[in-house]
Amino acid sequence: MTDVGRTAESIRWELDDEGVVTLTLDDPTQRVNTMNASFRSSLASVVDQLVERAPSITGVIVTSAKETFFAGGDLGELYRVTSENSAEFASEIARLKSDLCRLETLGKPVVAALNGAALGGGLEIALACHYRVALDTARSRFGLPEVTFGLMPGAGGVVRSVRLLGVEKALASLLLQGQQYTPSDAASLGIVDQVVGSSEMMLAAARAWIVANPDAVQSWDRRGYRIPGGELSSPSIAAILPILTANLRKRLKGAPVPAPHNILCAAVEGAIVDVDTAHDVEAKYFMNLVTSQVAKNLIHTMWFGRRSLSAGLPGGAAPPPMVNRIAVLGAGMMGAGIAYVSAYNGIEVVLKDVSVEVAERGKEYSRRLLATQVARGMLDQGQADAILARIATTSDYPDLERSDLVVEAVFENQALKHEVLRSVEQVVAANALLGSNTSTLPITGLATAVNRKSDFIGLHFFSPVDKMPLLEIVRGEQTSDDALRRALHFAKQIGKTPIVVSDSRGFYTSRVIGSFVYEAMAMLVEGISPASIEQATTQAGYRVGTLQLCDELNLDLLLEIRNETREGQGEAYHRHPAETVLERMVDLGRSGRLAGAGFFDYDSAGKRVGLWPGLSAHFPMRRDPATVDLKELSERMLFIEAVESSRCVEEGIIAPADANVGSVVGIGYPSWTGGALQYINAYPGGLSAFVDRADELTRRHGHRFEPNLLLRNRAASGDLF
Repeated sequence: MTDVGRTAESIRWELDDEGVVTLTLDDPTQRVNTMNASFRSSLASVVDQLVERAPSITGVIVTSAKETFFAGGDLGELYRVTSENSAEFASEIARLKSDLCRLETLGKPVVAALNGAALGGGLEIALACHYRVALDTARSRFGLPEVTFGLMPGAGGVVRSVRLLGVEKALASLLLQGQQYTPSDAASLGIVDQVVGSSEMMLAAARAWIVANPDAVQSWDRRGYRIPGGELSSPSIAAILPILTANLRKRLKGAPVPAPHNILCAAVEGAIVDVDTAHDVEAKYFMNLVTSQVAKNLIHTMWFGRRSLSAGLPGGAAPPPMVNRIAVLGAGMMGAGIAYVSAYNGIEVVLKDVSVEVAERGKEYSRRLLATQVARGMLDQGQADAILARIATTSDYPDLERSDLVVEAVFENQALKHEVLRSVEQVVAANALLGSNTSTLPITGLATAVNRKSDFIGLHFFSPVDKMPLLEIVRGEQTSDDALRRALHFAKQIGKTPIVVSDSRGFYTSRVIGSFVYEAMAMLVEGISPASIEQATTQAGYRVGTLQLCDELNLDLLLEIRNETREGQGEAYHRHPAETVLERMVDLGRSGRLAGAGFFDYDSAGKRVGLWPGLSAHFPMRRDPATVDLKELSERMLFIEAVESSRCVEEGIIAPADANVGSVVGIGYPSWTGGALQYINAYPGGLSAFVDRADELTRRHGHRFEPNLLLRNRAASGDLF
């Protein structure tokens, strides 16, 4: 090296004998590189040096000393941007964008050597380079996921991706849904140019490209450049734009989610102006989102909240041993899913049911999922075969010996669960963690079936297990700290986000989602059109309509839960208006999708074909849909879950951070809110306004909306959840 050590705070500079400068991103204060103030200052410094010494430079390689290339924007910094300090932050972003533009117009070839993941701001840096070489690692991912935090790329990501890929492709494949790609898929998309197998090959490829392309410039800086796929004025693109807008409207269903709209506008408007103006357009829409409450909500819960849940084990104890062998009791939908995710993550599984044939049907679920992954190129056949080989099936309890974890996933009936738990405890390892996948039955009551009550814990998965990221861990009255630590470590082992709740009927998630679906059925009793109920639900930001969710959950199960709850509470039980609908639908044999008939009709393949016309005969519509206030219906959905969540906090069932994450990740509370309690925190006018509105809903619709004492006290004091 002829020049070593011209180093900014977060970027190291090395100039070799061939005139190639290697810029190594390495923030000394963080585990990963982020687009924080230190990076922005360092980038300005090294670009100044590059411009000053450009005549003696052959080219530039941008790489990283971290495991990932670059993690993206500093979400903590973004969270702190307000309308009061937004002008100062906008100036910082303008300087950052200017420095990246100076880098790409240096007049020398610039190559990104992507040694790991480049997401968000990391990919924006890479797109400001002329060529991108990616190291092929299992954990490397590339994309612009800002939309999932209520944001959009703000360092040129929209401008450059549109000019690299074209308007339609950039929006559909990169910007609007925040997809993340493996190295090979990123190369197929066109955001990575070359994929290599080692760090040495990566740097060699970068140098070779610099030598071969001494006059490299961005494609859009070449004379005669045209946006791929056609200019906006071309007939093909002009015809597609209304379709993109319509598809976006259809996907959002009226939910108050501004980021996709801003991204679409920035992409389209930026495509019809010059590059510099396009950067200004992007900045305007970016700053609008940074200061929005939706972005604050999403960052609060989906970043800080989720990180706090997985930050470490209680008490700072050393991690427990890994789970090596798991016994799954029950090969139905839940048991089969638990077996799959466990085997996929390297755990030996014994899947038990009443017969080997039934257990094999559960294993078939894993076989189908793995075949799909092989067909999509996500796994090779050898990998799929190895995963499937980890699942053994049986009908005999002795085959479960040596299991160090049990997950009981049989039908939601306490007597049945007691029977299988007593049997399995006798054959598994003496120190095995004993878990139940119950969604509603109190763990302390289930624990009476076993001798080692301190090792008994609730492990409530969500369906489909292979897709749903949440694991609700339920601590019974006698569950030990060690059992909780082991359960949390198991969640990490299989890649699930854990929330910890105290024991009670329905725990947190089932109790809150129960209030949600009951509210929809109560609306039917009131004579509100089922179509209006579904529209109001999705307009609030829920992924599916409430009646559709009822069909998916299965009304037989909801009725069984109601019966267990009524029996358990005795004289303290209060009948809900929704129970009339629940009982009638089950009596009619319309219990949901599994039965082929519910609030919706289904074809022979199980596909939903429309709301059941017979609903009007059993639940007459007494409210003209044209006069129904959809906003009030939406608020009823949001409020009933938020108020129920505040009760759970007051009763010591769950902590606020767990409630926010659990409500969004586990039971589909609209993500734009940041969770059921963050919805209260951010309600326009504050907690006192939320309480006033809840009191109004109580007067109109019943005491189920009445704010609890904790909520009223916090509203009076101004303390947030």
